[in-house]
Amino acid sequence: MTVNTFLSIFIFCILLCFGLIQSAPETALVTHLPGFNGAFPSKHYSGYVPIGAADGKKLFYYFVLSERNPTEDPVVLWLNGGPGCSSFDGFVYEHGPFNFEKGDSQNSLPKLHLNPYSWSKVSNIIYLDSPAGVGFSYSGNESDYITGDQKTAIDSHKFLLKWFELYPEFLDNPFYIVGESYAGIYVPTLSFEVVKGIDANVKPAVNFKGYMVGNGCTDDKFDGNALVPFAHGMGLISDELYQEVITECQGNFYNPANDNCESKLGKVDREISGLNIYDILEPCYHGSENKITTVTTRLPQSFRKLGETERPLPVRTRMFGRAWPLRATVRDGIVPTWPQLLNSGNVPCTDDEVATSWLNDETVRKAIHAEQASVAGEWVLCTGRISFRHDTGSMIKYHRNLTSRGIRALIFSGDHDMCVPYTGSEAWTRSMGYEIVDEWRPWIVKEQVAGYIQGYGNNLTFLTVKGSGHTVPEYKPAEALAFYSRWLAGEKI
Repeated sequence: MTVNTFLSIFIFCILLCFGLIQSAPETALVTHLPGFNGAFPSKHYSGYVPIGAADGKKLFYYFVLSERNPTEDPVVLWLNGGPGCSSFDGFVYEHGPFNFEKGDSQNSLPKLHLNPYSWSKVSNIIYLDSPAGVGFSYSGNESDYITGDQKTAIDSHKFLLKWFELYPEFLDNPFYIVGESYAGIYVPTLSFEVVKGIDANVKPAVNFKGYMVGNGCTDDKFDGNALVPFAHGMGLISDELYQEVITECQGNFYNPANDNCESKLGKVDREISGLNIYDILEPCYHGSENKITTVTTRLPQSFRKLGETERPLPVRTRMFGRAWPLRATVRDGIVPTWPQLLNSGNVPCTDDEVATSWLNDETVRKAIHAEQASVAGEWVLCTGRISFRHDTGSMIKYHRNLTSRGIRALIFSGDHDMCVPYTGSEAWTRSMGYEIVDEWRPWIVKEQVAGYIQGYGNNLTFLTVKGSGHTVPEYKPAEALAFYSRWLAGEKI
């Protein structure tokens, strides 16, 4: 520990003892959650951080302290994508402290059980709704809902600086930024803002160490060219069609150069259109079935009744992929949100009934200090009230800038996701040209191959998760916690 660090901690402790500052805003403490009975395994805080004028942007966060050692464990900021999707997607369906079970009746709240694979087992984690207009975040000025990559990154950086002012005891903890899907844009652009702030000696000084991106949008060329090799490799299209596409498109699948190429790509689209784009192994929800499908799932010992081995738990079903424009990569300009793209309030392929019913309940909103719907709006998984512009181009230049500074980066992919296929992520990480320091090999969880990994120089790692779809912690929670824990600890995965 340096002398300056020691003095900072000493001064902080003196101020804390005399009540001149608080270790955490007690008004933000979450004391209970409707649907959950029992004590939380760690403290939870939530609320708003204003980042503009009095009537301007207010970003909502939910903060879960580590169940292990919150004073020393990393602080992780989690971001869902969209653009326009709430990070409560991650909280409810992926790696939050609870598993959610549908209520007994149509009007009853979901039931919450402790999640044995919560990422709060090994880290403090902030779930942020960003930008304003997403989830519970809002603004009194509707012009703030016109935004884009750059503005979102700047606003999220402002949020972080103010958040650390509210929670200064976490300033020395290692800090990481993690997200998935369109957060493949959010994470590197925000990381870049954080690094710029550190270079400019902006206070408070964030102890930024690295970032993770899961199945993330990165580059229109690499993402756009990923689908055809993925479909062929997975046995979804024939050798004959694959060769025809190769011949007609000459390797350019994302921006067809002629009508023959477009025709062959249209045939590819038709042959894979009935699949679940988020996980080609999972069944398809076609809209006429009940939104929540009940399956028999083996219970964790932590909430198993005596003599009970199984209990029905909800599974988030997903619709067929025809609604998704499979070759619509993220390019410069307006990026339509899901509701705007489909001219409806629904997100294709995704059932969000449990999250929607829970987060729109008045008692839940009060418990987590979220404004009423009349102020912040109704909670929806992915909003249509923002207008969002992709204005930062390819993320490869951001990744190169960050990793060249020694910032650690883990790029992970569920290998059965057809929305952002692993083939694109593998290709762009290889294109960085870094030396291979850990040659392609399997990584193991519980003596089983969990996926494959390749390590590069400059602390860049690419990792696949075997059998997983788009949202890795949802499909493979044990494996996700395993690589997350190992990577944060600096251990070999």
